[in-house]
Amino acid sequence: MQVNVIKQEGLDFICDVTVTAAEIQKQTDAKLTEYCKTMSMPGFRKGKVPLNIARQRYGKAVLGEVLELAVNENTEKVLKDKNLRPALQPKIEVKEFDDGKDLIYTMTVETLPAITVMDLKTLKLEKPVAKAEETAIDESLARIAAYRKDSQPIADKRGAKNGDILVIDFHGRTAKDNKEHPGMHSHGHHLELGSGQFIPGFEEQLLGKKAGEKVEIKVTFPEEYHAAELAGQEAIFDVDIEEIRESKPVEIDNDFAKSLGMDDVKALRKAVEEQIQAEYDNVSRMKVKRALLDALDDAHEFPIPAGMLDLELKSVRQQIAMERQEDVEDGELKLSKEEEEELEAIAGRRVRLGIILSEIGTANNIAVNDQELQRAVFEEARKFPGQEAQVFEYFRSNREALESLRAPVFEDKVVDFILELADVAEKSVSIGVLTAEEEEAP
Repeated sequence: MQVNVIKQEGLDFICDVTVTAAEIQKQTDAKLTEYCKTMSMPGFRKGKVPLNIARQRYGKAVLGEVLELAVNENTEKVLKDKNLRPALQPKIEVKEFDDGKDLIYTMTVETLPAITVMDLKTLKLEKPVAKAEETAIDESLARIAAYRKDSQPIADKRGAKNGDILVIDFHGRTAKDNKEHPGMHSHGHHLELGSGQFIPGFEEQLLGKKAGEKVEIKVTFPEEYHAAELAGQEAIFDVDIEEIRESKPVEIDNDFAKSLGMDDVKALRKAVEEQIQAEYDNVSRMKVKRALLDALDDAHEFPIPAGMLDLELKSVRQQIAMERQEDVEDGELKLSKEEEEELEAIAGRRVRLGIILSEIGTANNIAVNDQELQRAVFEEARKFPGQEAQVFEYFRSNREALESLRAPVFEDKVVDFILELADVAEKSVSIGVLTAEEEEAP
């Protein structure tokens, strides 16, 4: 192999690589020898075809495989010999290649910058922490109780009011053609007045009505209604009020705790406290992680590989397009000058921090093992209740998707490693301060 360096400037490295015809022939023969072990050909026993015969018959057929093998092996050797750390996969352009001739190709690679990581032990960080208070536990228990509230028939014959639960039968039709559509009728439906469960105007017309009454309700479906045939249409509903029920207060006691699978109300409060505290602790970690990343970003200055920046810019653009529900073609997105500058700052920060964390992780032999990757898959599956099997199958059959989980797990491991070295001081704050929104850092 011969290497002719064309350019070595900044992060850019370009060279021509020549692999002699003799080396190509050697690799071709090696590949053919491997195939000869199982090759069948008239006049020869299986696996006994002579190499020269196989070369005449199949020599050109294996050139594609030999080309890929030669390029991969020699590219790796150039990177190692020149001590190059590619930021992205090297670009290869084959200039000459044919049977019996030298292979000549151009390799263009953008390298990672050489950086000196700060002394991580000098980092001083503040971690805001909050403790789950009794009021927060009480509020959480009240929400659980409200969600599981029961009801009982009203004792008197009064009219319905907001908060009441009406048991109704209803049949609806569009006014213009007197036609009933799917979803416009139900029997024994429980409707809480004031809940906004039905389209605007429906529940209001039931206020003051009594059990046993028949009510004709006239409403207009919203223009943005999900069923296109009903959007903006006037409709009439014939409603029979079977029963009026009122909410029955739920006592947060041992019986209530047992209905939730707890031994008693004390155990229930403890479980709620632990859940709230876990949420607070997660916010605390995110806050100190943000402070850590800010400190790392401020302490390091180095050139960013243009290819990595372009890929990150594309990713950020697609993220913005999804949030705005816009189509992005070839990475194009209509943004103001200020938005473009902010976008570039965000992408630049992400790439810079990615390089820093990778450098720290590599230098300290931090890696993601299979068990940790599998745990990440389980966490993803938990986000889709009832579809866990599909999520597992998706990652099992999609290696690229599985590997996409490795980066965030690696980042968290490196962050934890740094936090162990840094001087982290905890500061007690109120939950309001802890959860206060901060301006998104680029």
